[in-house]
Amino acid sequence: MAKRMIVKIGEDILRKKCREVTEFNAELGRLLDDMKETMIAADGVGLAGPQVGVLRRIAVVSPDGKNFYEFINPVIISSSGKQICREGCLSIPGINGEVERPKKIEVLACDRNGERFLLKAEGFLANICCHEFDPLDGVLFIDKIIGKR
Repeated sequence: MAKRMIVKIGEDILRKKCREVTEFNAELGRLLDDMKETMIAADGVGLAGPQVGVLRRIAVVSPDGKNFYEFINPVIISSSGKQICREGCLSIPGINGEVERPKKIEVLACDRNGERFLLKAEGFLANICCHEFDPLDGVLFIDKIIGKR
C-alpha cells in the first residue's frame, strides 16, 4: 500500500464526472488499498476516486476506523428521511457546513472482485456514503451547504 496525495479544491478533476470501472483486477485492488491508507493517514472517514486524482467511480468509507466499505460503481437506489449533517472534506481543508442528506439509503455497488452487493445504511454511514458519492459526479459538499450565499 502507498499513501497518495489528496487533490485540493481548485483542481479541475474534482468537478469532472467519473467513468465506471470495467476492469476488476490487481491494479484496482492496489488503488483501493492506497485510498484506504490515504484516508486513515488523513484522519478521514471517506475518500472518493477524484480526491486521489482518479476519475473512476470508486469510494472507500469507514465510519468508525474499524469497519471499512469499498464501493465500485455505486448507485443509490432508494433513500428516505432527512438529516442535517455537519460536513468537511479532505479536499477542502478548513471549511465545513451543514448539509441535508437522506437518513436512510440503499446502495447497489460492486466490490473489488466485481461482485454486486446491496448495502442498507442509515445515520452517519448514510451521510458518509452520500458525501463520498457526490464527487463521482463532480459535486462537492460546499455546493449543498444550507444557507450558503
